[in-house]
Amino acid sequence: MTPKETLAAGRRGALIVDTRTERQRREQGEIPGALVIDRTVLEWRLDPLSADRIPEAADHDVEIVVICRQGYSSSLAAESLRTLGLWRTTDMIGGVEEWQRAGLPLTSGPADVRI
Repeated sequence: MTPKETLAAGRRGALIVDTRTERQRREQGEIPGALVIDRTVLEWRLDPLSADRIPEAADHDVEIVVICRQGYSSSLAAESLRTLGLWRTTDMIGGVEEWQRAGLPLTSGPADVRI
C-alpha cells in the first residue's frame, strides 16, 4: 500500500503495525494510531492461534499493514504473517521515509507499544 492507502486503511479499522526500533521512531516520529510490535515477536503477537497474541488479533480476517523504516523488512514480515493464514496482511511501500515524503502526520508519541 502507499502511505495514503495505509492512512485510509487505518481509518477503516486495519491494524497498522510499526516494526521500527525505538531509536528510529524517536528520530522519525510515531505513526498516529499504529501499534508498535518488535519484529522479533511479530508472529506471536498477531497469530490468532497464539497464546501470546494481542487482543486485536482476533481472527485470520484482520486487515494488517506492516510498516518499517524503508519498506524492505516490512515486506518480509507481511509475507511471514500471510504464511500463518493472515491473508489480509500487506505492507507499506517505502516505509516511514515515504510517509514523511507524502507529508502525512507524525507525532512525538507516546506510542502504543505491545511487548
